[in-house]
Amino acid sequence: MGVWDRIPKQIFSTRGWGLLAAGLLCLLAAQVLGRRDLLSLALLLLILPLLSLAGTRVLKPRFSVYREFDPSPVQTSAAVTVRLAVARTGPGTGHALMEEQLPPRFGQSPVFRFPARTATAGSSRYEYQLRSATRGQFVIGPVTAEFSDPFGLSVHRHAIDAGDVLTVTPAPVYLPPTSLAGARGHDGVTATRSRANPSDDDVMTREYRHGDPMRRVHWAATARHGELMVRQEESVTTPEATVILDHRYLAHSQGTGYAGPSDGLEPVSSDSFEWAVTAAMSVCAHLGERSYALRCLDPSGEPAFLHSPSAPEPHTEEFLGAAGLQSIAESLAAIGLTGPRHPGGDAGPRPFDDRLLDKLSAHRLRGPVLAILGRLTPAEARDLAPAAAFGANAFALVAAGRGAETEEIMAVLRRGGWRAVAVSPATALPAAWSAFDDDGAAPEATAADARRGAGARQ
Repeated sequence: MGVWDRIPKQIFSTRGWGLLAAGLLCLLAAQVLGRRDLLSLALLLLILPLLSLAGTRVLKPRFSVYREFDPSPVQTSAAVTVRLAVARTGPGTGHALMEEQLPPRFGQSPVFRFPARTATAGSSRYEYQLRSATRGQFVIGPVTAEFSDPFGLSVHRHAIDAGDVLTVTPAPVYLPPTSLAGARGHDGVTATRSRANPSDDDVMTREYRHGDPMRRVHWAATARHGELMVRQEESVTTPEATVILDHRYLAHSQGTGYAGPSDGLEPVSSDSFEWAVTAAMSVCAHLGERSYALRCLDPSGEPAFLHSPSAPEPHTEEFLGAAGLQSIAESLAAIGLTGPRHPGGDAGPRPFDDRLLDKLSAHRLRGPVLAILGRLTPAEARDLAPAAAFGANAFALVAAGRGAETEEIMAVLRRGGWRAVAVSPATALPAAWSAFDDDGAAPEATAADARRGAGARQ
């Protein structure tokens, strides 16, 4: 490494440092030789870089930045295209070196020159791609601009925008068809439709109301009642499903792979919780594609995404259609582990208590109840067991691995009416889903599944 490589270049350029060094040498020579002309030259050489430095700080160029993500939000492992438009908003000319600041997980930050060769109407456009293997919200930017004075003596770098948040949602895993979502209807199980060719005796009628079309008038009933009667069409009720997502810190933090916040707005998580989030997204997508209305709750009966910083509507617990599924995906993007971090701490609302049971009772037998859980204590399992009676079917995925305590918990849930499956972060989600049709037999984790689980948070 040369002498010039050791000199910091965030204040002066190599040329600026050279002038300062020359000025100091001239100043020293003027003192030794007593030459006034050398003193004047020394002052000039020293003042020029300092004036340039003041000019770049006071008269720094101003820019506007527009940043767009396509698609937004983006699923994990999918590529997102970032488009930048940079324009100068204040007086000034010349070139600037710009850099887009990125979280470390995205690799090297892109560098570009302003103005671009293809600049139009004073605006330069740039484009690059990003990819994230994990969900979360990440601050992309700000753009920093490095520019110098017209003589190239001083260098100044500053941020020209505040950056934007990129939301990365968990990608759903395809789940094979099972008996869980087979038949549906007015109670969430069997579709409710009137018969194609009903007889006059089968038709339900009611009094005519203003606005009813005349084609629905039932003349035979009108003659019997002496007033206009119309056919009452039986509506098809949207099937419902309730998903309970356990995001308690103590339920998921005891396994391997714990990760606290590292960059951007990454949530506090663990391998087992990442498995649970992917399961929740996949189950909701599987049921949403089958026209289910979804209700998402946490173990305390509160909206499941109440504490998610990425939730568009944190207090919402009911989701319907493609828009509802998109809202669930965004809410799961930055959801993290919540609650006390030590047993006996300030626990807040008690899990699996009457509040949750009351919520389930309000939609009694309208469809299946699916619980995606972490580690449970035997007491918590006993509290949750009666909740199975409020669903047309009750299914539980328990991310607790295997062991004597797990077997006890699974037995308690199954006695209460749950079809429960014990899983680990290495368990393939489709295999766990299919296990519901195999009397809850725990699926085996393959070597490939184990490698995926070990690398889930890398």
